[in-house]
Amino acid sequence: MDGTFEEYVNSRGTALLRFAYVLCGDRYLAEDLVQEALARVHRRWNRLPYLEQPDAYVRTAIVRQYLSWRRRRSSREAPLAVVPEAAAAAGSDVAASHAARDEMWRLLAGLPRRQRTVLVLRYYQDLPDDEIAEALGCAPATVRVHAARGLSRLRVALGPRAGTGLTAVAEPHPVGGES
Repeated sequence: MDGTFEEYVNSRGTALLRFAYVLCGDRYLAEDLVQEALARVHRRWNRLPYLEQPDAYVRTAIVRQYLSWRRRRSSREAPLAVVPEAAAAAGSDVAASHAARDEMWRLLAGLPRRQRTVLVLRYYQDLPDDEIAEALGCAPATVRVHAARGLSRLRVALGPRAGTGLTAVAEPHPVGGES
């Protein structure tokens, strides 16, 4: 881990923000999560020289911060936009892609936090089960259970459309106007 904390944040800040956005689905909450996690990591930065790859440590801090938001905000209203049917968007590939992405966001938002976290870490961050388990502080078998249950809930929510391509995980919206 060469360099200062500021250099790390400048080089990896955008990637961390994108990860948090995919995790929570809200740009402003993602910014808060990253800020809180980085503030906590900053306090320990000088005591972490043994970490060759601080990304895993920071990613774990973001995941834990995200999971703890439930305890702080026990009741929360989350208005969801009505997703247009895929048939209406069939005239344009871009529109179909946006509709599929919005559908995936809606479905992910309906999952319990741990299931959603496992699916995001597995399919957006492409992490193996043992690294996900380490980030969540559980056993790899528990990660597999959360993944199976989350995917099952997504399949049930999609119903007969499960084979139409909406099950593919779409690219997240860019955060902060970056591509």
